[in-house]
Amino acid sequence: MSTTAVRTVPFSLPYVSERELDYVAEAVRNGRTSGDGPFTRRAAGLLAELTGARQALLTTSCTHALEMSALLLGLRPGDEVIVPSFTFMSTANAYALRGAVPVFADCRPDTLNIDERLVEEAVTERTRAIAVVHYAGVACAMEEIGKLADQYDLALVEDNAHGLGGSYRGRPLGSFGVMAAQSFHETKNVQCGEGGALLVNDEELASRAEIIREKGTDRSRFFRGQVDKYRWVDLGSSYLPSDLLAAQLTAQLESFEVIQRRRLAVWRAYHEGLAGWAESNGVHRPAVPDGCEHPAHLYYLLLPDLATRQAFIGHLAARGVGAAFHYQPLHNAPAGIRHGRPAPGGCPVTERVADRLVRLPLFAGLGEEDVAYVIDAVREFEVR
Repeated sequence: MSTTAVRTVPFSLPYVSERELDYVAEAVRNGRTSGDGPFTRRAAGLLAELTGARQALLTTSCTHALEMSALLLGLRPGDEVIVPSFTFMSTANAYALRGAVPVFADCRPDTLNIDERLVEEAVTERTRAIAVVHYAGVACAMEEIGKLADQYDLALVEDNAHGLGGSYRGRPLGSFGVMAAQSFHETKNVQCGEGGALLVNDEELASRAEIIREKGTDRSRFFRGQVDKYRWVDLGSSYLPSDLLAAQLTAQLESFEVIQRRRLAVWRAYHEGLAGWAESNGVHRPAVPDGCEHPAHLYYLLLPDLATRQAFIGHLAARGVGAAFHYQPLHNAPAGIRHGRPAPGGCPVTERVADRLVRLPLFAGLGEEDVAYVIDAVREFEVR
């Protein structure tokens, strides 16, 4: 046994940047702790610069950003939105809340992204949009999916919860869709505990997005002196985060290069250190196609079957290493059956992947000794 002593390696810990407490204290002293304060504007500017978005609107979560996208699309009961089955439920929930039907498409066996070859057969006369998820921050086949969206006059939305800092053929993820949703949950590369953002890349949607985010009012225009009073002008909700959260997020975004450098070092160490073990045990490592730059959001392994996956997680737990499986298929989940339907052909790859996937610890504060310990613990496991 190469691992001689048990230590504890948590699955995830949020990164804390140097200036977070200073910025939060400054936000308190400013006397403006509600939404759209000074730090909200600073964080939004940094985010727009990083992603190339026309407009970046901070929200209380990625889920709320997706719900805003559903409102902006004007979805009505019976409309359909093509989504991957292998994703977090918010991707589908946001559209089902508007009465739309999520149509669940299968994933590719290599990247685990929505399979672009199956999207077209999921399109019907009721389809209004395609929502893609860049799993693990590895880009979907955006050229092919973009062409299909144009061909059928469909809105393209990116759920970019994993992809901040990633790119596809040199272009930032989050800049391809008419809208993109970001997550700043504590498990993400950049975090403020709970938070998100809606990136708006369509100029025609920008002014309405601002209204929807402000409870359906033109309050933002009022504070800019563009109207003499603000009124209820559209449907909306309270999607603004506190400026306290924006202060923390600002510090995180300013530390983005440091965060990414550390996370990429962990990802590469896993990928190189487990190559031989994976090949000899029939385990698949993440696939990153040419033209895709990923932000090291997570590192996963695909074990041969469910029983082996569970034994592997138990093996790591006994050695103090936190590991976890991930998404369960949406197409056969109770709510997925009630509110959506699978695309033609079903989602067999999603079902197989969900049973086999396990994620290893990956966060910016993970030290070299802990990474080496995890690699040794993984190598001790033999697939039978």
